[in-house]
Amino acid sequence: MIEALKVLVKEEISAKAIALLKEHFEVQVMVDLSRDALKEIISQYDGLIIRSETRVDEELLERATRLKVIGRAGVGLDNIDLEAATKRGIIVTNAPQSNVVSAAEHAIALLMSLCRYVPQANASLKGGAWERSKFKGIEVQGKYLGIAGLGRVGTLVAQKASGLGMKVIAYDPYVSEELFHQLGISRSRELKDLFEVSDFITIHLPKTKDTYHMFGRQEFQAMKRGVLLINVARGSIVDTEALVEALESGQVGGAALDVFEEEPCTDSPLFKSPQVVVTPHLGASTIEAQDKAGVVIAEQVRAALLGEPVTNAVNVPAASPEVMEVLSPFFPLAEKLGGLMVRLYSGRLNTLGVEYSGQVAEYDTRLLTLAILKGMFDKFVEEHVNYVNAPLIAKERGIEVRESKTRFSRDYVNLITLKVENAETEFSVSGTVLGKRNVPRFVSIDKFMIDMVPSKYMAFFRYKDVPGRIGIIGTILGRNNINIANMQVGRKKIEGDAMTAINADSPIPEEVMEEIRQQLGIKEARFIEL
Repeated sequence: MIEALKVLVKEEISAKAIALLKEHFEVQVMVDLSRDALKEIISQYDGLIIRSETRVDEELLERATRLKVIGRAGVGLDNIDLEAATKRGIIVTNAPQSNVVSAAEHAIALLMSLCRYVPQANASLKGGAWERSKFKGIEVQGKYLGIAGLGRVGTLVAQKASGLGMKVIAYDPYVSEELFHQLGISRSRELKDLFEVSDFITIHLPKTKDTYHMFGRQEFQAMKRGVLLINVARGSIVDTEALVEALESGQVGGAALDVFEEEPCTDSPLFKSPQVVVTPHLGASTIEAQDKAGVVIAEQVRAALLGEPVTNAVNVPAASPEVMEVLSPFFPLAEKLGGLMVRLYSGRLNTLGVEYSGQVAEYDTRLLTLAILKGMFDKFVEEHVNYVNAPLIAKERGIEVRESKTRFSRDYVNLITLKVENAETEFSVSGTVLGKRNVPRFVSIDKFMIDMVPSKYMAFFRYKDVPGRIGIIGTILGRNNINIANMQVGRKKIEGDAMTAINADSPIPEEVMEEIRQQLGIKEARFIEL
């Protein structure tokens, strides 16, 4: 007799969601289960449904010998070890759009609470005081709202703020001009430009190593004095210590925070400031969002256990074993090419051309295109990017992807080329895999021929090809104790432009890059971290 598939619901989801699961599986709901008890019984289950409280780490997964799918009823995946789950072949899925409306509305609620001293006035009146003059607020109509990150939540905030009569300006380099036009809002090309004009700034960025402490001392100093800050995204994006200092000096006039660097957070120097409004991570805490997340994740878990496509899978692309065997060496290259493209090209990206040349063109390369898009957006959008949602993210940002193939490849057995296909500009990057170990290589950048193995720290310099340029770069890096692991130089013709590409052993600070720009008399010098 075939044993029934079992699903453990570890945190609360709606009755409708549980009923959907019970149509197919044996379901047990144990929301009060301790971690030790969970470790003892997890080996009995094929599916696990959680929210944000349950930590699914290496230790727990070692005991989950039957587990096939983990469903996160919500958006964030900070409490799940994706690498450990993927290594064990466990599908991880979430409900990325379930809390968009709730999070956007909470951002607006915090903004209004901050402007009108709602929490402070409430506490004062309940304490027996009638202090009308003490809580003189400000109107939002006609004020500038700066939005850092124009993903789903940021877009909805923009729409709601426009409805309140606010002047909205947003920063998101990976969103098309068309979306800004549709929303009727202004675009900030640089974050510092947004800081200069905004009366309010609301954060809607993802948690990544690039956004960690993205709002710190230097950024607060660049803002208008008295700016009001709202954060319903991730606590680590804001440097808490720097924010406290900015509040004390009056550079930041107030802050409304739903998220914190460490959670749960019950004690913080921010709590002592009368200019701060706080809530305990309530962005997704509405009846509608919770119900929606539960039903969506129940459907995802059902699909995973029944062998159907899992549309919100965050870690497992779908393909036949035969195709995957051929294409698997190209996935790391594809993601790195996508990451390289968005870091080196700073212009408007409306159309991305993806060309497959050589033997790889004989196969279904759609999965590789998804890997390219994942590499492009992975560090720059608020949601977790995967092979399923990457095309939707591109579409939302007004980016059209055009895939082409040719069996002819002049110099390499296989070649993948990404091209910016805008009328006013040309830019491309190309890569291949070489050797028995299928090592990814960058072989062309903006038509400069190079041979570069991708690494964590890389720098690229474009300059007029005259004697002494390479020496200047090496001297400045050496003087700043930055070791060059590898250097490649490409040029198109003698005394024309040249490009130097460097693999470094450590990050290159911006002040060092600026010194090189000054010494070489160039603007095109960029350090990137993949």
